[in-house]
Amino acid sequence: MKVERVELYHVSVPLKKIFKPAWIPGYPQLHNRFTLLRIITDDGIEGFSSGAAMGREREGLGHLLGPYLIGTNPGDITLIQQRLREMSYLGWRNYWIEPAFWDILGKEKGKPIWALLGGRGGEVKVYASFGEVMGPEEAVEKSFLAMEEGFEGIKLRVHDFDEEIDKAQVKAVSQALKGEMKIGVDANQGWRVTVIKDAPLWDLDRAKRFSDFCYDAGVEWLEEPLPMDDYDAQSQLKRYSKVKIAGGELNSGGYPEFKIMMEKDCYHIYQPDATFCGGISQCFKIMKECEEKGNIFTPHTWTNGIGFAINLHIFAASKSRDHFLLEYPYHPPSWTPEVRDAILETPFLQKRGKVKVPEKPGLGVEINWKTLRKYGKRFFKMTKRSLIFYSLKERGLKETIELGRIMKR
Repeated sequence: MKVERVELYHVSVPLKKIFKPAWIPGYPQLHNRFTLLRIITDDGIEGFSSGAAMGREREGLGHLLGPYLIGTNPGDITLIQQRLREMSYLGWRNYWIEPAFWDILGKEKGKPIWALLGGRGGEVKVYASFGEVMGPEEAVEKSFLAMEEGFEGIKLRVHDFDEEIDKAQVKAVSQALKGEMKIGVDANQGWRVTVIKDAPLWDLDRAKRFSDFCYDAGVEWLEEPLPMDDYDAQSQLKRYSKVKIAGGELNSGGYPEFKIMMEKDCYHIYQPDATFCGGISQCFKIMKECEEKGNIFTPHTWTNGIGFAINLHIFAASKSRDHFLLEYPYHPPSWTPEVRDAILETPFLQKRGKVKVPEKPGLGVEINWKTLRKYGKRFFKMTKRSLIFYSLKERGLKETIELGRIMKR
């Protein structure tokens, strides 16, 4: 089995209402944008993956990607990881591509990815992950709505310069819920963005103060209260805090970086997202080592339907699924499962706070091509034949023939 064709699509799904993400202050988000990858083998098996996008920033990716992947064995995940590592030397962080090959591998073997990882199917519990900073009244209203729908946990966002404003939201929700739901609080300090508006920058002292407050308020975990690469401060906070400290969603160094984080004992809860943090292979390795050390593993999932599916499969293979919750992006009416999963035939709908793990082979999802044609545009296609023409144009006949000889060895 060989990779026969590589396709890339820009996808932009309009939201039902303007969404103001806590992690980018002042940024009105009107669309869920991502890059869709489609890999087709010479046996006709298709594999899909997706990478979150701000716009069309991957416009030139295809001509880097295609020559690395055309003709490779899609079942050789180790080789795929190496190829993606090589591409990253040129400035692209492309581990979001790797899950497409797990999708192919699962379809070839007739097994869902969680089964390839030694997990089990059924259902997993999820928590309602809100995406905007809210005032106390709105936060309480959203929390009660989540409770009525059956969620056992929620996650709030705090992102104000004034600590008291952050505390007011959390305190109001905690008092209203009276311990009936697990509460997580995300400070979004891991990867602070100030491209539009300024944003608070927490230091260790503020993180300690807020962790004390969270403990007194009955909060279950405090997420990313410090910069994602400040391992020493994270470790100090983890040792100090009486509430669980979580993080790691966008650390792009994969397993080697998380190994350092675990050696330094940075978190109680590790949250790598396979579309950012090394693909399925490395996130699975992170998960196994994390749980061997007695920590909790629950991946970040706030991207799109395919990204959610990828991380759902890994979580389904973890021990943490039996005693913790998986993130479920949820901020109606702007951010809903129907918008998040728009290009999927069947969205991942929660029922009483649970989501079914796919039973079909690979990722277990089907693309809704009508919706993809409506909201997406293919901007790159390469086959073995077009790769030859591309090489002739770029390098000439002599060098193309020589490259072909080398590649066959």
